[in-house]
Amino acid sequence: MLLLAGALRATVPRFARAFAVFSVTVTLSIPPARCVLQRRLPLSNLSADYWSRLHPVNMFNSCDAKKLYHSKALTSPYPGSHVERSRVPEDKVSWLIEWEDYNPVEYTARSVLAGPSWADPQINDKSFSPKFNERDGEVERKSLNGLYVVENGRPRNPVGRTGLAGRGLLGRWGPNHAADPIVTRWKRDGSGNKIAHPVTGKNILQFVAIKRRDCGEWAIPGGMVDPGEKISATLKREFGEEALNSLQKSPEEKAELEKQLHKLFSQEHFVVYRGYVDDPRNTDNAWMETEAVNYHDETGETMDNLPLEAGDDAGVVKWVDISEDLKLYASHNYFIKLVTDKWEAHWSEDSSRACHE
Repeated sequence: MLLLAGALRATVPRFARAFAVFSVTVTLSIPPARCVLQRRLPLSNLSADYWSRLHPVNMFNSCDAKKLYHSKALTSPYPGSHVERSRVPEDKVSWLIEWEDYNPVEYTARSVLAGPSWADPQINDKSFSPKFNERDGEVERKSLNGLYVVENGRPRNPVGRTGLAGRGLLGRWGPNHAADPIVTRWKRDGSGNKIAHPVTGKNILQFVAIKRRDCGEWAIPGGMVDPGEKISATLKREFGEEALNSLQKSPEEKAELEKQLHKLFSQEHFVVYRGYVDDPRNTDNAWMETEAVNYHDETGETMDNLPLEAGDDAGVVKWVDISEDLKLYASHNYFIKLVTDKWEAHWSEDSSRACHE
């Protein structure tokens, strides 16, 4: 018998912190080349519905949770390539369903195999001895969603099959950690008054959005956590690089920019989401996880002193009105929806709809 125990850090309204502690007992029976789980479900393979209830920071309803997990991670072709994933029927996504004929396409991008500083070596490299499910030197290999299975030396995607083995465009085996700063303000008229939606009567929120250079989709300006870097530092750095073009500023401009960024990112904030992300780059052995944090500029005065300018991975940056009509990268729509819930802002004209496509 194997006892899996984990604790999830949660942030709730008024920024109180709580911990959800749980344990799951499983029996593992591992025949050659595959892993069969019996009795109770292991933490890393719980259904989306069940996980959404266990994870206090993931405040989605059950419908949102179903759509969050493994939709974009099953799409073809794989980003930046002509590689087609092996088709995975919806009822075969879960590792709990035995599928002896499952034969995912193996793919790791050349940019990753070239051995940049942000990427792991191949799993069969004799000099590579990763410590999965724990902090490995400066590299965080723990998942925000608890323990994950390592099978035949490779980490296994905790949500299920993706039709693609290897790492694709992702540098790390297992979880690849990112941070997404959601900077918001109220939409205002020329006199400075908040603008309400004509149908719902709720005030309209805006957030800083970037258009990604790699895929052309609109997204939250975020990025990867560097080894040894604190999440708070990543959030501020990525926003500065992508939304304010800080990398191209003069030393004097950078100093002034840093003052304004410190004012924005040191204020009260709330963690919107921590965990697995349904990202088109995910594979069976490498996946994205993020911590999305909302920084709200209530008066708009702070952001007035921070003129937007696209930089780094961003092609365009602008303030975008928030509504259910947004079509954003990966799971970003869901993060934005949670922010509107927090501030009781406009989202949908049809309040009776619990779920929508």
